[in-house]
Amino acid sequence: MSIFRGINKAIVRGTGKLITDEVKLKFLFLGMFLLFAINLTFAQHQELLEKPNLWRGKSKRYYDTSEISRAFQDGVLQGHFRYFFMNTDNQGAHSDYFAHAAGGGIRYESAPYRGIQVAVSGFFIFNLHSSDLGLVDSLSNQKNRYEIQLFDIANPYNFKDIDRLEELYVKYNFSKSTITAGRQLINTPFINLQDGRMRPTGVEGFWADIAEWKNTRIEGGYLYGITPRGTVEWYDIGESIGLYGVGVDHLGNRSKYAGNLESNWVTVVGIHQKVNSHFQLNAWNTTIDDILSTNMLQADFVIPRDKKNKIYFKSQIIRQLPIGNGGNENAQFKYIQDGEKATTFSFRLGQTQNTWDFNLNYTRITSEGRYLMPREWGRDPFYTFLPRERNEGLGNLHAATVKITKSIPKIESKIQLSGGYFKLPSVYDYRLNKYGLPSYAQANLDLRHDFGGIWKGMELQVLVAYKHEMADEFLTPKHIFNKVNMMLYNVVFNYHF
Repeated sequence: MSIFRGINKAIVRGTGKLITDEVKLKFLFLGMFLLFAINLTFAQHQELLEKPNLWRGKSKRYYDTSEISRAFQDGVLQGHFRYFFMNTDNQGAHSDYFAHAAGGGIRYESAPYRGIQVAVSGFFIFNLHSSDLGLVDSLSNQKNRYEIQLFDIANPYNFKDIDRLEELYVKYNFSKSTITAGRQLINTPFINLQDGRMRPTGVEGFWADIAEWKNTRIEGGYLYGITPRGTVEWYDIGESIGLYGVGVDHLGNRSKYAGNLESNWVTVVGIHQKVNSHFQLNAWNTTIDDILSTNMLQADFVIPRDKKNKIYFKSQIIRQLPIGNGGNENAQFKYIQDGEKATTFSFRLGQTQNTWDFNLNYTRITSEGRYLMPREWGRDPFYTFLPRERNEGLGNLHAATVKITKSIPKIESKIQLSGGYFKLPSVYDYRLNKYGLPSYAQANLDLRHDFGGIWKGMELQVLVAYKHEMADEFLTPKHIFNKVNMMLYNVVFNYHF
């Protein structure tokens, strides 16, 4: 059975055992091929500095006006419709899930009046049809992990009232810089859109983007509210941590920090220095009030060989330390324990050649402690990140991935094959394995196409992922369900206007 027949079968039937052992073996062999190719290939570059670009319809160049009414008349109204099919096929008798989600939204941003702009956007979502997303798997006693984030993780039976005001801000433009106050979308290494579902993570607070100097850019802000992906409410900082899975503490007991953290704000600062045309440094600090301070230094080095061919090397180091009381005076309710710390190294070596992009990646989290960052706020910044799994909550990690991307400009399409091996500590090493995730191999196939002609504005994405456990230890159902030995199908249509 081909991948596309498998996807078609999943969409038509909606549930049940949708993937044959033959397809699983094909993906396993694909992953093995990619791993064996590690010494022969390079990889695709991951942008940490890319600004949010969810609204891609009508746009125009703004001109400042001295009339308030003219500023509103010259504003831009944009629309976005989105359909998302997702299916999780778990091993054996474990529960499988599927969901069809659809929704739409509008966004309006005024033209500037004496440098001041206002914007508002909102989005609604409907559950067209799905399996029982509140169903607990009988073998592992675990809940749905993936499909529920298309809707409302707080209420798996909320099928209709899934809407939220995503943006509502005032922005001041001066020279080459901006200052924004209110609800907005940002993209940083630790707080980012993570928009692999229906809607992204949003933040509330103050954000500045200062670009007054030729080779230096500074961005950052003070945040006091967050609406995580897969939610409909806005939460205070402490309330937002623990809405997803909380894992276990160092003794193996279920963590109890959800709903018990006392934290009022997050500060983020990013400094980007272009040293020369080949070398750039990026430094970040993210501080969570009374919980955690995280520093990251990233260096990007590019060697151009000709106009369409370049080699690049990237590296990053992340250092984390607890601050204050770790979120609560009571040790049972802390997000991070006193004295706990973590260090992470990640590297990327890549080459672009015409329409091909290759890269090889490696990440090491040392054994001194878990790398921690609220999953509700964004995905991992590591170069080894592959969609549909994360390495947050782990220590003593070795990860290696390879990505091969082919762009086809004539038909506005892109194909990416990626795979990797992730060596994790034992699932019983609770100090270094927060979520009981075993070592695994993963292979992804990602297809994207932008339509033209009368369908201009429509985008298609097909993502198929397979994860296979590679642990040399006894695993219980809770270590396998929704974690390894599983196939994920994703089909997404976007229409921007």
